[in-house]
Amino acid sequence: MATKLFVGNLSFNTTEGDILDLFKQAGNVSSCELIVDKFTSKSRGFAFVTMGSQEEATAAVTQFNGKELDGRALTVNEARPREERPRGGGGGYGGGRGGDRGGRGGRY
Repeated sequence: MATKLFVGNLSFNTTEGDILDLFKQAGNVSSCELIVDKFTSKSRGFAFVTMGSQEEATAAVTQFNGKELDGRALTVNEARPREERPRGGGGGYGGGRGGDRGGRGGRY
């Protein structure tokens, strides 16, 4: 079964191809995704690599965690599922009504 790895502390100059070439040394790479900023299209400094098996993933973590790539020591570990976060909404002040303004009497 394929295992997804988190690869962090990447140089902003590191390309998806650089990561793919490195991880191929540990075994079969099913996919490689360098995460980029949606507005600037520049690297966000981390990627996800899916290895073909658990054994290959374990080998990749052992070989590459702490290894230097483009002048940066990589952080490589098994990816955790994304945590659900509450969706952003309106401001919390007064429930979006502006709060109690007081001092105006009974009518507006």
